Amino acid sequence: MQQTTQNASPVPATPRSAARRRGWYSTLVGLAVVAAVAYWLFVPAGKEQPAAAEPVRKPTVPGVPVVAVAARSGDMPVYLTGLGSVTAFNTVTVKSRVDGQLVRVAFKEGQFVHEGDLLAEIDPRPFEVQLNQAQGQLARDMAQLKDAKTNLARYRDLVRRELIAQQQVDDQAALVGQYEGAVKIDQAQIDNAKLQLTYCHITAPISGRVGLRLVDVGNIVHANDQNGLLIITQVQPITVLFTMPEDDLPPILHKLTAGERLPVEAFDRAGQNKIATGYLLTVDNQIDQTTGTSRLKAVFENQDNALFPNQFVNVRLLLDVRKDAVIVPVAAIQRGPQGTFVYVVKADQTVEVRQVSLGPGTGSDASIESGLKPDETVVVDGVDKLRAGSAVQVKSSDTNTPAGSPKV
Repeated sequence: MQQTTQNASPVPATPRSAARRRGWYSTLVGLAVVAAVAYWLFVPAGKEQPAAAEPVRKPTVPGVPVVAVAARSGDMPVYLTGLGSVTAFNTVTVKSRVDGQLVRVAFKEGQFVHEGDLLAEIDPRPFEVQLNQAQGQLARDMAQLKDAKTNLARYRDLVRRELIAQQQVDDQAALVGQYEGAVKIDQAQIDNAKLQLTYCHITAPISGRVGLRLVDVGNIVHANDQNGLLIITQVQPITVLFTMPEDDLPPILHKLTAGERLPVEAFDRAGQNKIATGYLLTVDNQIDQTTGTSRLKAVFENQDNALFPNQFVNVRLLLDVRKDAVIVPVAAIQRGPQGTFVYVVKADQTVEVRQVSLGPGTGSDASIESGLKPDETVVVDGVDKLRAGSAVQVKSSDTNTPAGSPKV
């Protein structure tokens, strides 16, 4: 019987066993990935190689850009400020002193006239007639006086010869006296008529600037007219009336009593441009109780006519000058709950908050009484980002005071 031998062959894998193997493989890969991520998250960097680790460096913080200047030593003027108005040194309303028709105007509006210049003319003919009449009366009375004196001399000769009574001589002497009085009256009338003729020519009583004409040619003017013919204001020199608080008066009066001439400067309405320089003339003799101020008068030559009557001005009175004061721009002055302070730049390019005591100042500079020394650097721009100890980058400044800096 023939036996057939067959070789054994491997048992083929079933689909279920293949799927089981792939699931185990995926699980192992996932565990490996999770372990790697956990290691990366929780193990500190460089722990495996401590010898090669580099030291940790803090990031460099840039300094705050600022503009700073050095405090300087110099003379600081002590000014007192006030508000004032320009007033003409003299103001005259020119009126006619006689009644009559205005026949001539000899000035131009706005013209500068000198004392004695002809301004206007009133019709002189009525006063010429009065002068002729007074002269005629004088001639008549002088003839009568001459005749009375001749008769008086004759009567005195007759009374010595006892040819007439003494009563007749006395009556003649009284008549001579009456004629002498009449002659004086006639002479006074002549002088008055001449004076009226003089008044017909209206001249400038002072030197000054003529305003607008108030009366035109051809109008009848009267001596009692309220408005007058024109107004003349003396503007060279000119004065400024301004007010000062009563607390500032003692040092001012002390200076005036000592004979010192205190300089006064007039500025425009904005207080930026100086218009003119003069001197203090006097102080009023009383204080206004409602405002607690007193009026002062300053005189300005005004050769360039920069000041105009009724013009509003800001006034600065130079009271004193402090020598060797520490001066900084007003922009460096800061104010806080503890008072005034400045940011001082130190050698390590950090800032220090320094409390200071202020002295007198001007529009652009302020003096420091205490807390700061000359040549110390203070910040004038960029202070809004600074704190005590802040690092700064100092920029150069062309001027001590930046544009638009506030006033103290």
